[in-house]
Amino acid sequence: VTLLRRTIFVCAEALWDHVTMDDQELGFKAGDVIEVVDATNKEWWWGRVLDSEGWFPASFVRLRVNQDEPMDDYLAHLDGVPEGSGASVGRSLGPGLPCKEQMRANVINEIMSTERDYIKHLKDICEGYIKQCRKRTDMFNEEQLRMIFGNIDELYRFQKKFLKALEKKFNKEQPHLSEIGSCFLENQTEFQIYSEYCNNHPNACVQLSKLMKIKKYVFFFEACRLLQKMIDISLDGFLLTPVQKICKYPLQLAELLKYTNPQHRDYKDVEAALNAMKNVARLINERKRRLENIDKIAQWQSAIEDWEGDDILSRSSDLIFSGDLTKISQPQAKNQQRMFFLFDHQLVFCKKDLLRRDILYYKGRMDMDQMEVVDVEDGKDKDLNVTVKNALKLVSLAGDEVHLLCAKKPELKQRWLRAFADEREQVQHDFETGFSITELQKKQAMQNASKSHPAGKPKGDLFREISHCQ
Repeated sequence: VTLLRRTIFVCAEALWDHVTMDDQELGFKAGDVIEVVDATNKEWWWGRVLDSEGWFPASFVRLRVNQDEPMDDYLAHLDGVPEGSGASVGRSLGPGLPCKEQMRANVINEIMSTERDYIKHLKDICEGYIKQCRKRTDMFNEEQLRMIFGNIDELYRFQKKFLKALEKKFNKEQPHLSEIGSCFLENQTEFQIYSEYCNNHPNACVQLSKLMKIKKYVFFFEACRLLQKMIDISLDGFLLTPVQKICKYPLQLAELLKYTNPQHRDYKDVEAALNAMKNVARLINERKRRLENIDKIAQWQSAIEDWEGDDILSRSSDLIFSGDLTKISQPQAKNQQRMFFLFDHQLVFCKKDLLRRDILYYKGRMDMDQMEVVDVEDGKDKDLNVTVKNALKLVSLAGDEVHLLCAKKPELKQRWLRAFADEREQVQHDFETGFSITELQKKQAMQNASKSHPAGKPKGDLFREISHCQ
């Protein structure tokens, strides 16, 4: 008799996108299947997606057995609970508490426990490292410390306040009755301070890596850790925690909602809190993308010949759309073929070189905050007295400026109309969320562009690269 043993291999399904912070991490999209190679560490696992391998946070995935059988069902099977019997839902895990309520109590307790641990973690960094670093002016200046630690002291102040709010809502005697959803809702705007920290984190890793090549800094940081009696993790490991933390909140709230009955007084607040924290995570990712793109936009400007006026970054940070249009302007109603670049707040147009099509000459810009976009029917335009096709019109709010823009095809015209609508939405969204680029970030991007351009990529590559920002 041949016994066939079922081979069990563990894979994980990604619940969230994982944006990598360094080349040792494994990036993936929500829904990707990851082969788990090493799960001995509780927080970070080593896994494989296609040809890529690296570390990823265990909290970002849901384990599966043989790729199609959820781990929960597999474990239930080992415990002898018939699949689909519903026995696990009704069975009691504690004295008098049904499973769902006990599970809710467990999630609440985990949230409170991890929050307290996190506060201690932030305190250790602020008091164990930053405080000691400030005493050594021979080794660190304030700019360096800001680069390494970002706004972690700001996170610490906020998280202490947030924990106090959670403690007030926490029911110690009956954790499953706790109503903590409102705490997240009331603080959703303040959670956005994590955006600055997450955006700075790659720079912090680079700065720290440089210092760790010098022995006296290695010894100093280790002395700080020992003095504060912190666990045996390197400083870069400690500094990664806030990045992981802000990503973990939606996961915890999703788990809490899963075990909260719709009749529970906290249900609606937890549901709203989950959406709010997902939006915070999206906003942080969006800001990260925008800040990564400003270098590309600065390089693009440096490649434009005859640039005039303010830098593009003085008002804009996102390329919405670009393409060729025929421009017809007052007073001569002369046709001009131009390449247009629609950024937030402004529309820049350039002329292509007759021989080298990858060289662009700056010809002007329009302030989109002062322009109205009008869809124009095919036929005679009464303002400029010309016959047009696939046209749209930009009219200044003061009424003293009119530009007709004609696309080659009807579908291109519709794409431009959508792009102009997207630009206004982007501006409004930035206003509502308070997004802006600091003067230092603008200055740094322009300096980097001026250094890299002379011996950098061909200009055509820069134009293609900025198109990928869209």
